[in-house]
Amino acid sequence: MGLLKLRNNKKFNYTPRYFDDKGEGNPFEIKHKFDDFRKTVGSNKGLKAKFNEAFEDYKNPDKDANRRILIIVALLILAFLFIIDFDLTIFFS
Repeated sequence: MGLLKLRNNKKFNYTPRYFDDKGEGNPFEIKHKFDDFRKTVGSNKGLKAKFNEAFEDYKNPDKDANRRILIIVALLILAFLFIIDFDLTIFFS
């Protein structure tokens, strides 16, 4: 009757459409697109080495990225003040 017989899973012979046949890399590997640019991701280092690399990144920041972040934050603050109808004339005489 099939009560004691387990069902077998279906097996498919699947190859991804855009996978190169040279065998470079694993097409099923899940990898973040920014992992190549990060220093703290990748090898299994100790906690002290990770903190040292993060501190080095903090000491030598990217000036363009910081300027861009400051501009975005300023625009968001101005938009928030505009939404709540804050009177900006108190800053000007």
